[in-house]
Amino acid sequence: MKRLTRYFFEGLLILVPMVATIYVIYIVFVKIDSIYKFRIPGAGFVVTFLTIMLVGFISSNILTKRLMQLIESTVNRLPLVKMIYMAVKDLMNAFVGDKKSFNRPVLVAVSPDRNIQVIGFMTRERLENIGLPDKVAVYLPQSYNFAGNVVIVSKELVTPLSADSGEVMAFIVSGGVASH
Repeated sequence: MKRLTRYFFEGLLILVPMVATIYVIYIVFVKIDSIYKFRIPGAGFVVTFLTIMLVGFISSNILTKRLMQLIESTVNRLPLVKMIYMAVKDLMNAFVGDKKSFNRPVLVAVSPDRNIQVIGFMTRERLENIGLPDKVAVYLPQSYNFAGNVVIVSKELVTPLSADSGEVMAFIVSGGVASH
């Protein structure tokens, strides 16, 4: 009976991540396809991918950059629209833009004796603009979640890590169980 139980759990270890991944990919495909209502499965995903590539290609043109600056200046005059647009734009830039923000993993001491520490990513080294000259901003992702918190801490509580950002993020998001 022990052997059967072990086989069952080993099967779970193989199947659950695989099925969950396939299911998430399937849901993304179905949601994107439902936008276009094509009869060919996956056609909507292909159209979306090609549209993103085309917009990226066109936006690399100098004339298009001026058009984008005009659009952004218009958006910046609309209070609610500006807040939403800039938040989404900053988030996208943090992951894939030229100003990647999650590329400096750090340890932050959260207890006076420095025995308790959390892992995060330094997102701002200078906070003079908000009246905190001796503080830094650190983003603390949450495990098993796509959320996190920004904490403001003294610079001396932060220790840079010499580790790959992707591996550190995987370690945090997995609750510390990711092995690679």
